[in-house]
Amino acid sequence: MSTLSRKRSLPGFGLTMGLTILWLSLMILIPLAGLFVKTAELSPSAFWATVTAPRTLHALQVSFGLAFAAACINLVAGLVIVWALVRYRFPGRRIFDAVVDIPFALPTAVAGIALTTLFAQKGWLGAPLAALGIKVAFTPLGIFIAMIFIGIPFVVRTVQPVLIDLDVELEEAAECLGASRWQTIRRVILPSLAPAVLTGFALAFARAVGEYGSVIFIAGNLPNVSEIAPLLIVIRLSEFRYADATAIAVVMLIFSFIIIFILNRLQHWAQTRSLAAA
Repeated sequence: MSTLSRKRSLPGFGLTMGLTILWLSLMILIPLAGLFVKTAELSPSAFWATVTAPRTLHALQVSFGLAFAAACINLVAGLVIVWALVRYRFPGRRIFDAVVDIPFALPTAVAGIALTTLFAQKGWLGAPLAALGIKVAFTPLGIFIAMIFIGIPFVVRTVQPVLIDLDVELEEAAECLGASRWQTIRRVILPSLAPAVLTGFALAFARAVGEYGSVIFIAGNLPNVSEIAPLLIVIRLSEFRYADATAIAVVMLIFSFIIIFILNRLQHWAQTRSLAAA
């Protein structure tokens, strides 16, 4: 039995697992535990008053609501973009493929300044929109656009390798069996892409919820109007209200974990269903 156990173990498994736990503890677990320890300085009533204050609730609503809406838009737009990049050959395709990664490489502050300049009332896009009565900069709409900008690469880069590996012959076989184009997409393509699509959605959502640099420049940062939760945390820190700041952070952490956990379970279900169908 001991010989069999040693054969099943990876070489250096104990050392590798120890280093993994140490790294995760130093980089993730201990800092997150610090949030809860600092928040514990508040009494239950003070904690409840902090997280249910109208300003806090509105900031959380703006962050989570717009992040979810932006992730939904990125889901649809990302699928269209990745389909065009993978399935079609056109001049400048490699350039467009590289452009997708710009939000990854661009500093968030630079992205925020660029978006604010572009969508200001006298900007290239802001002026025509202002003429139509649509104000983007310094409104929740500006936050929404910034979240779309920083989230789109996550969907594209997550789905792209899966779509590349998807056998085109499966689609041809479905068409030969009499399936319409919509039936092929719904029964052949989407089930194969579903796990990657959900992963991209979760990554885009998580990035948008915690985004700070590219949002504060275009948001306007007006309390109860266009103030995001990360900015409110920074404000509480600048006021030396550290426990209040960590209380808001704990609420964001819990809600984010619940949403991502649900998305991960959906991803696992979609992957299991895809393997069963195969």
